[in-house]
Amino acid sequence: MRIMMLRHGQTPSNVRGLLDTGPPGPGLTPLGQRQAEAVPQALQDREVDAVVVSPLVRTSLTAAPLLRQRDMDSLALPGLAEIEAGDLEMADDEPSQRTYLETAFAWTSGELHRAMPGGSDGRAFFTRFDQAIAEIAASGWQNVVLVSHGAAIRTWSRSRISGPGVKTLSERQFANTGAVEMEGDPSSGWRLLDWTRDPLGGANLASEVAADPTGESVQQ
Repeated sequence: MRIMMLRHGQTPSNVRGLLDTGPPGPGLTPLGQRQAEAVPQALQDREVDAVVVSPLVRTSLTAAPLLRQRDMDSLALPGLAEIEAGDLEMADDEPSQRTYLETAFAWTSGELHRAMPGGSDGRAFFTRFDQAIAEIAASGWQNVVLVSHGAAIRTWSRSRISGPGVKTLSERQFANTGAVEMEGDPSSGWRLLDWTRDPLGGANLASEVAADPTGESVQQ
């Protein structure tokens, strides 16, 4: 099967540089709404069997234009939520942002025992995200659009998807409505087909915001 993992549209917290990971979370900015509205056109030639979102409201709002166009309903899976920031929740300073991303990306190097300050560790994150992906794979769908979050998508992808270019998911900025596309299944593994750092609707929909915490690059 093929799964396209799409990051949600821009939120006010992205603009303010906040580590805003808790439920229900913020909605979309006007730019975020335009990013979401560009998704159906970007995917017009693709077959889509299902659209799956996280429980956080920004993913449902991002999926809404595609769902309307396809006359579909979405499925919300708790395991697809953003990596919880713990004690760093709502922090807007660069050291906190860097700690958050460095902790998440350390999990991709096998440091699963390492916990987010005041939060959960890598084992807990991969357990829930793996379970969500397994549920999607067991559905029988062949082409799925999954709307989730910047750090969650990049962290899971670096550990679970093989292929050239996977490492760059942490080394380059990942824009709102950027996407990672993979093919495979939980048993045989997942292979990277493509990923784009820019919004699906094109680079003209990218934000010039300097501090987007969960989409920033981290050199390792």
